[in-house]
Amino acid sequence: MKKIFNICLMVVCLFTVSCKKDLEALNKDPNRPQETHPQLLLTKIEWTAFQEFGGTGPLYANKMLVQSDGENLEQYYKWNRSSFDPFNNLRIVTKMDQEATKLDLKAYTALAKFFRAYYFYNLTLTFGDIPYSEALKGESANPIFTPAYDTQKAVFKGILTELNEANTILKGQNTIIVGDIIFGGSVQNWRKAVNALRLKILLTLSKKTGETDLDIVNQFATIYASEPLFAKDESARLVFLNQQNNRYPEFNSSSFGSGMYMDMTFVERLKEREDPRLFLFCTQTRLGKEAGKPISDFSSYEGGDPAAPYAETNVKAVAGRVSKVHERYYADPVNEPRVLIGYAEQQLILAEAAVKGWITADAKNLYESGVKANFKFYENNVASLSAYVNETAATNYLGKPLNNFDQAIGNEQKIELMTTQKYLQTYFQNGWSAFFTNLRTGYPSFRRPAGVSIPFR
Repeated sequence: MKKIFNICLMVVCLFTVSCKKDLEALNKDPNRPQETHPQLLLTKIEWTAFQEFGGTGPLYANKMLVQSDGENLEQYYKWNRSSFDPFNNLRIVTKMDQEATKLDLKAYTALAKFFRAYYFYNLTLTFGDIPYSEALKGESANPIFTPAYDTQKAVFKGILTELNEANTILKGQNTIIVGDIIFGGSVQNWRKAVNALRLKILLTLSKKTGETDLDIVNQFATIYASEPLFAKDESARLVFLNQQNNRYPEFNSSSFGSGMYMDMTFVERLKEREDPRLFLFCTQTRLGKEAGKPISDFSSYEGGDPAAPYAETNVKAVAGRVSKVHERYYADPVNEPRVLIGYAEQQLILAEAAVKGWITADAKNLYESGVKANFKFYENNVASLSAYVNETAATNYLGKPLNNFDQAIGNEQKIELMTTQKYLQTYFQNGWSAFFTNLRTGYPSFRRPAGVSIPFR
């Protein structure tokens, strides 16, 4: 009897184990794989990251747009919170890194470090102290579900280290990065993007050069002297396609309806500099069109006052005296590429460093090459209006008093000149970059209602 009992017990145990295994198999969704090749994750990461911090929100804070049918919080600096959603995208970056480690695909490990640095850079600028060293470890062998906050300084040191490691890893790679929709798999171009981002982050820390452990100036000079950087007209950019789920993010967006208009301070900065990019950024006013003025007539462009109650812009708009965003931003399914960092911005970063004495270089040449590169970007991507931003137009533009490097007196005016040009390049590009540059330099000034301060977070 005891023998029969033992046999039955064994059968029950085997049946239980078998059932458990069957249940585990049934509980795994075959449509949600637990592992994949990092190339499949990379494409998704790139597509998301190049659009993550874009949209119209920062354009209100950066004094490029105004709203006429309601109070926009960014326009009046009334926001009281931001989002930790980028951590969701960092989870995918973490997964790509894990899969790359399993398969010993070091190029993907390097790109994981790049995108980690990019996301954490924007997060720490937004919030200050953030979870970094213990973040994204909820699925690790020793999971951490309540990560500690690192100081902003620790975050900056960490992301600069990660970018240095990414550059070192890529230096030893001789491969095509499959799944890369930005550079078509070019390791060398990714090294350039990594180093350009390093320069941008180091310049962001320009007020901290006294902190010797950061070694900001020496790091910057070493990268400039010995690492690959973007050559003329190169950039890390996402090109859109006229296919479902691949179109320009603002295409067919309803937000460009009756309530969105141009900010007068942005329009006036372009007008006073006789900047032909104005014609590519916005439309003529209704009165300007009805008067038959040509597109190139600067007097046919106006904006709304970002510091006035929104109803005042509405009154002005009804009278036909306010310009709207150019139709191409919502009517063209491909429009222009979205640039994360490129030659134009890099050259202006280097120009500021040259003025500060961080590097030995011709600041004027760097400044002018950065401006010309941005003109070339629009010449290449806005075919119908390319004549206004060709090489001749760029050269003439740089000769005008407010744009002429030789007419800037002293280093502070030169920094204001190049910072303003960097600002003008961020229309529907670079997200909140211009806002954080304003906090660092004070340039350009942002008009706002009396008694309202620009928030630092």
